[in-house]
Amino acid sequence: MPDLPTPKDATETALFSEGWDAVLSYADLCTSGSLTAHQLATEAFTLGMREVRAAARTHVRGAGRRTARLPTIPALLTAVRDTAAAWEADGQGHRLDPDLRLWLNSAQAARYTSRPLERPVALRGLRDMQEADASLLWLAEVEALPLPAVARRLGLDPAAVADELDQVRTLFRDRCHRAHLDSPMDARCRSYARLLDAVTRSSAADTPDDLSRHLATCVRCAEAAACLRLHGGGLPAALAGGVIGWGGLAYLERRRRAAEVRLGAGRPAAGPGDPEEGAGRSRVLRGGLLAAAVLLSALALGVSMMPFGGSGADTAAARDDTAAHDDGRPVTDPGVPHAAPRRPTSPTVSAATPSAARTTAGSGRRDTDPEPQGTSSATPEPDPDPGRGTASPAASCQVAYHLVNQWPDGFQATVTVTTDRPLAGWKVSWTFRDGQRVGQMWDATAQQNGSRVTATAADYDTTVAAHGTLSFGFLGTWQGRNRSPYDFTLDGASCTAG
Repeated sequence: MPDLPTPKDATETALFSEGWDAVLSYADLCTSGSLTAHQLATEAFTLGMREVRAAARTHVRGAGRRTARLPTIPALLTAVRDTAAAWEADGQGHRLDPDLRLWLNSAQAARYTSRPLERPVALRGLRDMQEADASLLWLAEVEALPLPAVARRLGLDPAAVADELDQVRTLFRDRCHRAHLDSPMDARCRSYARLLDAVTRSSAADTPDDLSRHLATCVRCAEAAACLRLHGGGLPAALAGGVIGWGGLAYLERRRRAAEVRLGAGRPAAGPGDPEEGAGRSRVLRGGLLAAAVLLSALALGVSMMPFGGSGADTAAARDDTAAHDDGRPVTDPGVPHAAPRRPTSPTVSAATPSAARTTAGSGRRDTDPEPQGTSSATPEPDPDPGRGTASPAASCQVAYHLVNQWPDGFQATVTVTTDRPLAGWKVSWTFRDGQRVGQMWDATAQQNGSRVTATAADYDTTVAAHGTLSFGFLGTWQGRNRSPYDFTLDGASCTAG
């Protein structure tokens, strides 16, 4: 570890190790090379720990009075983002990922440092919780640590930590709901507030078409919907995107994979001394890491969270109440279709030009009275011959293409290839049927010529054993239709479809 602030005790030593691992993982996404990532991580970690200690001293001087502050790890990740912004402002932006530079100069980035009521709902909701509760939520949902490790880290009862987490999720939803209502809204958004609250409480039935249409065009309400909907597995993405900002989904996937690797290797996920740790399955993303706005736009995140539950008495009551309190403003009924989320099998996420991958106590009391607080389009091509993608019986690879999720004009997909022979570098190619375009890709780098796409191994993922698998994921855009691609090849040799 570089020359960083000195830990003061054993607890802080463990925190340093945990925090440094997270900071380095995110810094690697934000930069264009391994050395630069290490430099960004070092500078951000020093800044972040200084701010964490200062916040802790302020809290102690306040004699326990609750102050708005983030848990340690998201605070450190915020320091990475702030340090990257400082590099960009100081003329060092060439050291950063190009997509991050575009984001740093956008209105979306400005929201994270603007007036509190203008900031993302997830960020405000997490800050408005007690630190122990916020830490439990972040460690379990975003860092994907097993609950026994989280309980030990926070000094909680391992037998009760699952129930504790359920309570904290509900508490976070309440905070986000309050934050959304406190946000500056126009009359149309205000008219949907109660309906949005009602339909996101249930996992059943359909979302009213007029609300779906509104969420497809309103960034703020879509963000709120992602935070309010606790079922369906979208909470981790909502947290990471709303708190970290750019690269939130990529960071989320890295942490999930890091937890799985530690457990698979029989290593404790949160420190030495517990041989049973591997038996506790990590609380990884339940239901799906949906393509989030942190990579395309905040709007994409909200749309990817659809559909929401919302039929029955709660929805009807919310509609009636809305109609009674919004000056008779009618709502439209356009009938917007939306796809149901699917469970992903996404691999570790890196930046579009990845560098070397690295993975290296509070109370359960509830505070029930908080203080207020570029997608591109593609031209569809002629329908190709469906039989062209059929590989010969002698094919030495099998491919599985999985559409994780899609929303208007965009989608997230993963590709998994099983090879019968060992590889020391690889290229996977395929042809899109409907003129889709690949955007950001992780665990490989993409090159597209017309409808033909080639994914080349990332520098840390070149070697694959015989009968082993390689996988990568990407975000893309589509228009009209979004059928699965065909004619997959591995290093020029045809693959069979799995």
